[in-house]
Amino acid sequence: MKFLKHKVLISSVIFAALVLPLALQAQVDREALKQYNQERIDYNKSGMLILGSWAVGNIATGAVMAERTSGETKAFHQMNVYWNSVNLLIAGFGYFSAMREVPEDDLWATISAQNSIEKVLLVNAGLDVAYIAAGLWLNERGMRLDDEQFQGFGKSIMLQGAFLMSFDLIKYFVHNKHSKGLGKIVDQVNLTGNGLSLRWEF
Repeated sequence: MKFLKHKVLISSVIFAALVLPLALQAQVDREALKQYNQERIDYNKSGMLILGSWAVGNIATGAVMAERTSGETKAFHQMNVYWNSVNLLIAGFGYFSAMREVPEDDLWATISAQNSIEKVLLVNAGLDVAYIAAGLWLNERGMRLDDEQFQGFGKSIMLQGAFLMSFDLIKYFVHNKHSKGLGKIVDQVNLTGNGLSLRWEF
């Protein structure tokens, strides 16, 4: 008898795990989800345009100033060019990827994409702190060795790391605020057929 009860309980859990997500998905406004995802994509495109503009500005300024200066200042501008050449590639790839992305109308894919972008931005912010620390170390080493190139490179890396940390944190807060809109879309969901009502909280 106990075995039968356990079997029924397990079957109920499996049924809920398989059927309830499908029922929940059916109740969600798909057009609202598409609009929500389009906004997330637009935020990403705007972010890549900002990063690309920063990169182009640094490359142009750095290329000119590196030819007109020497020593630590020359090294500073050289590293700005090197660093932002990579930034420009990242911005171009990110913008191209966002342009090709089709806004989803699936709830679970939407939740996954939203969680993913927020996690990536937090990880990036952590890496940015490491860049700043590396630049500080390189600058200090340059001072100890009286190496102007190390000092210039270190100050450039600190600047670029500080910009990227600000950039990633601002983007994180923008996306995090945007995530509240998803809660409104699925705030009240009624699953018909069995009288069960669910309230989704974010």
